[in-house]
Amino acid sequence: MGIRDIIEGKRHWRAHVARVKALPPDYRVVYHELQRYLFKVGPVDLADGTLLSGLVDFFEEGVGAGKGVLELVGDDVAAFCDDLIKDSRTYADLYRESLTRK
Repeated sequence: MGIRDIIEGKRHWRAHVARVKALPPDYRVVYHELQRYLFKVGPVDLADGTLLSGLVDFFEEGVGAGKGVLELVGDDVAAFCDDLIKDSRTYADLYRESLTRK
């Protein structure tokens, strides 16, 4: 990874954060909870950036449609996250595999 890749990655992340800040307060709270959950147990390929930006796209569409954030994700944010990553390999999977090897 070169310096240009690092700078480009920061540019994309800052644009992403700006999009999140433009969301209504209730959407921002739920987004940050989703992000925290995904960073803790999320998929190994979370760093590619498509999942989080897809969530912001989804939330922006919900705002445009005039829906509340809980209408989109439901009352159980963790269950919503689990459904998003159900077919992805997670860090928890890697940890379990490392334990079975020992």
